[in-house]
Formats: sequence, C-alpha cells, structure tokens
Amino acid sequence: MSRDARWKALLELLVERDRLDVEEAAAELGVSAATIRRDFDGLAEQQMLVRTRGGAVVHGVSYELPLRYKTARRASEKQRIAKAVADLVAPGEAVGLTGGTTTTEVARALAVRGDLASGSPALTVVTNALNIAGELVVRPQFKIVLTGGVARPQSYELVGPLADGVLGQITVDVAVLGVVAFDVTHGASAHDEAEAAINRLLCERAERVVVAADSSKLGQRAFARICATGAVDTLVTDTAADAEAVRRFEEAGLRVITV
Repeated sequence: MSRDARWKALLELLVERDRLDVEEAAAELGVSAATIRRDFDGLAEQQMLVRTRGGAVVHGVSYELPLRYKTARRASEKQRIAKAVADLVAPGEAVGLTGGTTTTEVARALAVRGDLASGSPALTVVTNALNIAGELVVRPQFKIVLTGGVARPQSYELVGPLADGVLGQITVDVAVLGVVAFDVTHGASAHDEAEAAINRLLCERAERVVVAADSSKLGQRAFARICATGAVDTLVTDTAADAEAVRRFEEAGLRVITV
C-alpha cells in the first residue's frame, strides 16, 4: 500500500472513530507500527490530525478536515436530513446551497426527486460550492448559478468579493445552510470567517432560511458567526437531538423537523 493510500485510509478511519491508536491502525492496514507512527507524524505536520500519546485524534481547534474526509461521519443522519430538506423545496423555486457534507446530500436528494425530472427550469440552484455545481450541472432541467470567488480546498467553497458580487445581484426562495455549529444564543456559525460571510449574504438574499444540521452540531458554537437564530425559519436535524435543545429552538420561533 502506497503512502497516499495509507494516509487516505487513516483519515477515513479517524472520521469514523474519532481516535485511533498506533497498534489498532497497524492491524487495520496490515503494516508495521513504525510505519503508522511515521504516517501519523506526517499527517500531523499537514494539520490533518492531532498526535496523542500512542495514537491520533481528529479534534483540533485551529483547523478543519477537508470535506472529502468528513463525508463518512454521520452519513445516514445526513441523508435523512437531506431528504427532509429537499422535500421543503417546491418545483420551480430558486434554492441557495452553501458548501458542506449535508448540503451536498441535499443536492443529491433534489437530483433524484421525480417531480424535478423536467421543467424549464425545474429548479434554479445558486451555490458557491464547486462540488455541488459539478454534481448538478449534468441535470439539464436544473439551472445552475455558480458564484465566482477563491476556492477553499477544505470545503470546495468559493469565497471573497467575487462571490459577494454575484450574490448581491440575485434573490432566492430558500437558502439551505450547512453549518459547523448552531446554538440558540449564538446562532449559526462556521470555522472560517470568509465562508461565514458568503453564507450570511446568501441568507440575506433568501425569502426563507433552512439550517440542515445533524444533532452533534446543536448547542455548539464555532469561530465565525453566519447569522442569528432569529434569521432562520426552519431547522432540520436528526432524532438524536436533545429534547431541551429542540424546545429552545422552537421557543425562539423556529420550525424544527427531526428525522
């Protein structure tokens, strides 16, 4: 197994399990413990994991894993959430999608809806996420509007003044936000301030705002604020969400859908 293949496998195991020890990883990959130690050290230098005594964890406060390594985490919850969010979108509407693993699943759920199989257009999708645009552009019934901007490799999102310029000229019926954290007091937030700024502008251009967030994101906060809780109309999360957290969001005026 090549080093690149080992690194990919190690990161996928980490996002599934949150932590790995050297011996466990060596057994999984069929290599020596010394090889795994070197791999962990190399990945730590690239800020892809945090070294611990005898192993590694994914949780760090100063960086985020690239999108491709986060896809496996809570995959079934994200797919259920995505279908429920997609069901909130009516044929012919303009929908804004931010980047992220959950919003990518929303795009896929929209793509397979039978009532969106035809139309002129069946749906207008505005996104700053390169991967979402790439997946949906092959659907001729969808009109895809991709913002300009500078690409962030962690999330495949375009950010900066070029993206601002496009979003400032359009309106959408619904904005679907993928967030790192969502708290009643602190609102929706992201790791990166440039991403948060684009997401905030998309919210401002939308008639209604939907946050798509699995239960692990609720009651949390991150560095860069996207919007206040009051700017959100609907929260779609999974059934593992804490009942008290759900109650607080409902008291704040949100419609909460658990799936």
